Amino acid sequence: MQQFRDAIERRDLDAISALLADDVVFRSPVVHAPYQDRAQLVGLLGAVSQVFEDLRYTRQIDDAPDHALVFRARVGDREVEGCDFIHVNADGLIDELYVMCRPLSGLMALAEAMKRQLAA
Repeated sequence: MQQFRDAIERRDLDAISALLADDVVFRSPVVHAPYQDRAQLVGLLGAVSQVFEDLRYTRQIDDAPDHALVFRARVGDREVEGCDFIHVNADGLIDELYVMCRPLSGLMALAEAMKRQLAA
């Protein structure tokens, strides 16, 4: 989904929020229970934007209503590869987003950095 990709790359939280359904479900690569709230997800994405360095999307797969955005980033000295899996509802809003990351060392660095960012 190009609009989401552009908003993430610009770190434009207002634009991201406008693309999300009120009851969007977010599944984190770190936390077991899903988040189910637009405001909460926007806050998390804001924190991620502070943690990820050199975020760049390398592939975009669109098969409406499902999309996948493959990315690379750094967290400190760790490289992270991941994918944002997006589902869009009948109104054209994102109603489901889940993220997968690898390798484990990068995921652990992300979890620790997010813990520090959210505590601040």
